[in-house]
Amino acid sequence: MTLAFEPGDRFLEAVDDWSDQRMMDHEQAIETKAEQALLEIEHLVRDVEDPDDIAFGVEGTEIRHDPSEELAEFLDAQAEESGLPPEAVLKLHVDLFARVFLDDDQKRPPGAPPT
Repeated sequence: MTLAFEPGDRFLEAVDDWSDQRMMDHEQAIETKAEQALLEIEHLVRDVEDPDDIAFGVEGTEIRHDPSEELAEFLDAQAEESGLPPEAVLKLHVDLFARVFLDDDQKRPPGAPPT
């Protein structure tokens, strides 16, 4: 099963920040941030740590992912509970993990705990 979605503004802002911080082109930054987010999600669901263990692709801004069996079951359960399609649930998770590995100290709210 392949899930495809267009990431949200949070993800695209993280891509812009990543691209600026690493001085890389936008397409490469989208691919890197997608890989990071999907790896974090797969890691939480099935404890994967090797990027080669996740199957994904990026075309323009569309992200395509072939979730593991465990992640597919997890997404299906959340989709059933929320009434959203699995693609939308995965998009929400990717947007949530979009800022992984970014240096966000300058954007942290006043009084936020240290990272």
